[in-house]
Amino acid sequence: MPTFAYSARTADGQIVEAELNASGRRDALRALSSRGLTPLHLSEQGLVAATPKSPAARGGHQTAAQAVAAAATGAVKLKRRHQLDFLANLHDLTSGGLSAGEAVRMLATRVKDPAMRELCGGLWGRISEGATLSRALAAYPQVFTENTINLVAAGEATGNLNEVFVRLIAYLEEQRDLQRTVATSLAYPVFLGCVAGGVVLFFLFFLLPRLEGLFKSLRGEMPTSTKLLIGLSQFALHWGWLVIVLVVVGALAAWRWRSTEEGRRVSDGWLIRLPVIGPFFVARTVLAFTQNLSVLLENGITTAEALRMTEKQVGNRVHRAAFTEATDHVLEGEALSKALTRTGCFPDLVLDQLAVGETNGNLVPGLRKVANGFQKMLTAQLKMFTSVIGSVVLLAVFAFVGFIAYAIVQAVFSMSSAIKLS
Repeated sequence: MPTFAYSARTADGQIVEAELNASGRRDALRALSSRGLTPLHLSEQGLVAATPKSPAARGGHQTAAQAVAAAATGAVKLKRRHQLDFLANLHDLTSGGLSAGEAVRMLATRVKDPAMRELCGGLWGRISEGATLSRALAAYPQVFTENTINLVAAGEATGNLNEVFVRLIAYLEEQRDLQRTVATSLAYPVFLGCVAGGVVLFFLFFLLPRLEGLFKSLRGEMPTSTKLLIGLSQFALHWGWLVIVLVVVGALAAWRWRSTEEGRRVSDGWLIRLPVIGPFFVARTVLAFTQNLSVLLENGITTAEALRMTEKQVGNRVHRAAFTEATDHVLEGEALSKALTRTGCFPDLVLDQLAVGETNGNLVPGLRKVANGFQKMLTAQLKMFTSVIGSVVLLAVFAFVGFIAYAIVQAVFSMSSAIKLS
């Protein structure tokens, strides 16, 4: 019978760590609940992957897993984006009847992408040595998140691995689509900014010096607007490098300060108080919280463990502290909807929906409904935000180009008058 190591909270709030024997993860959780314990962490023991031995140690024979891993070795950098591709390919095979191990073995020999081939080869090498899929995934933290590893472990324990894959893939696809929406929305303002910068640099460094030389040769009196424009050009030529250096140094100093825990906490507090950006960050926090929590709960993770895992996914430090406090209150027996009121992130109507879901035993559908609503809200805010940025950039470009055109026209009229008088 498997042995499970656990840490749990007693009724009086004490943390205990011990081991118990159970036929599966679900039975272990039931045993802890019957003892009046609230599980915080639960993992099966005795499944540590063995260290691969050399071919000589095995009498000169090399396993297929080692051959695949050796062929896949190379200077390939594995990234987080490979997580979704791997899970999607794995689900395609497991849904056809293959076991997870056989599916990984097949992927290790069939995929063409070098990074995916190295990932699958490494995973199969560990699985062939006796590790479970979740333990093999844990060897690649740069690819697989803690949530993914825990969900796969829960799926292995309950025998619902395919269902876990479906929900994980749907969740990761939602995250990918949101990132693509952000990138696409910001592309137009960035393009306008680059065009505006090019236009300004062309006038300041190419056209205006020639115009200034022409005026000096004609000894004409330049209009005030033209003098201002030429003054800006001279300042940019002589002191522009200093401005760039100061901006870069200031940006690096701000980045270093924000990298500290105190700087991150203070700057995150500033961000959520900004008029336009603040609601965007609040919606982003709520979306991350509800999406993660719903996926964890519907895959068999206990409420206490799911809340602790979910609060780590909240990027804003101010919000994370608020959710940590709310989690503590839930573990003390308070209702989730009531505890979330303390965060100040959820509208009253959303909290009422969660309260109804708790009462009816349908918390996960309620969380999914809230997540879908906030995802639509976030998309609308992104569109509004990027349209405002685009309009502001476009207006600034038109204003500056118009000022340049006005200064040049004024200079041309002044130059014409000087030529007539001479």
